[in-house]
Amino acid sequence: MTEAGGRIVAALRGLPRMLREDLWTSPVDPVPPMGAPGSPVWRPAFGMLLTLGATVVAVWHVPDLIPHGAAVPEYAVLLVVCQALALLTAMWQPLYAWWASLVLMVVSVRIAESAMPPGALFPWTGPEIALQSGALFLLTLRVRPRRAALALTLSLLAGLTSGLTTRAHDFSLGIGALACVTAVVTGAALRALRVARTELVEQSELTEEERARRTLLEERNRIARELHDVVAHHMSVISIQAQVAPHLVENPSDELRENLAGIRENAVEALAELRRVLGVLRSEDAMADGLRHAPQPTLDRLDELIGKVRGAGIAVAKETTGTPRPLPPGVELSAFRIVQEALSNVMRHAPGAHARVEVGYHFAAVTVRVTNTAADMAPAPAGGVGHGLLGMRERIAMLGGDLTHGRTPGGGYEVMATLPLEDPA
Repeated sequence: MTEAGGRIVAALRGLPRMLREDLWTSPVDPVPPMGAPGSPVWRPAFGMLLTLGATVVAVWHVPDLIPHGAAVPEYAVLLVVCQALALLTAMWQPLYAWWASLVLMVVSVRIAESAMPPGALFPWTGPEIALQSGALFLLTLRVRPRRAALALTLSLLAGLTSGLTTRAHDFSLGIGALACVTAVVTGAALRALRVARTELVEQSELTEEERARRTLLEERNRIARELHDVVAHHMSVISIQAQVAPHLVENPSDELRENLAGIRENAVEALAELRRVLGVLRSEDAMADGLRHAPQPTLDRLDELIGKVRGAGIAVAKETTGTPRPLPPGVELSAFRIVQEALSNVMRHAPGAHARVEVGYHFAAVTVRVTNTAADMAPAPAGGVGHGLLGMRERIAMLGGDLTHGRTPGGGYEVMATLPLEDPA
């Protein structure tokens, strides 16, 4: 057997297990808590609207299950109530609710087939299309696209099988398939948007954490410099003077020599202890406990960042001038963080705007320029005092670079940073 044939056989053997995991045992995405990244603010209103819609569709579906002019049987009421409850349950358990909706749809079709006139839609009536599309939509919001595609395929196969009959009907498989496919595509797009926004928020939080760690480290270094410049200098002077003092006195007494030796010994010991403290303050490893150990991002990951921003609904164009080449680690990290912070500001303060990222490689510097057009809608109210531009300015100041930012003539905004490739003198 060839290698390709072996892979096909292995895939066929694993197909039942994959179907069981994707369509039954694997969990769905948890519902984001209110206020969390990706949590829809309209969720309570959506729940009320879904309840109203399920009730209307259930009432609408009752006449399809009884012959014309006959009394409403109890089983018809029970069936439509179960279908409406299955759709409502999909807000919490979308996978099992979809299964229930699928089984109830098959039962409903077989019951209604003998009572339906030839001109009625079959096997999916209008209410059936709405119920099945709604269940697929709610499922697609909470599962990966592959699982949603499998559920869609099974729904279409169930509809096709249910439609096998010898009587003449107005078959609605085409309309039903179009509605179900539209529901799955829409749900997948909304899920991708939610995931992209969640990842971007998490990445912004990591940026804030990194900025806080950097600020703390800068403060520790400042304290270390002050201690070294002031205390260490004076302690060294005291040690030297205590060593020289006996030679400046004619016939110094043993008591004087002993006291001066004690002063020098204490000064040297204090100086050694001070140097140990300075080493701790200047060591970034002292802050490593409990922190993340991961490679710092570079400009090679710029396309990944831009892709996530595009996924969140912002159109971003990228342009690179010059010849890309490896840069010093500090420059690489600072350039990436500046672009990240600028794009985050675009999302927060200019929703619906178009952004552009330009990276220029020069002989002695690299330039980063992020611009955006005017916002298409009013931004959400700010939740606090921003520190984005301050963080950019601090990064660039450490590298001896230059930062310019401000409004553009068209109502947009521009941030441009120049990062030298040599350490500042």
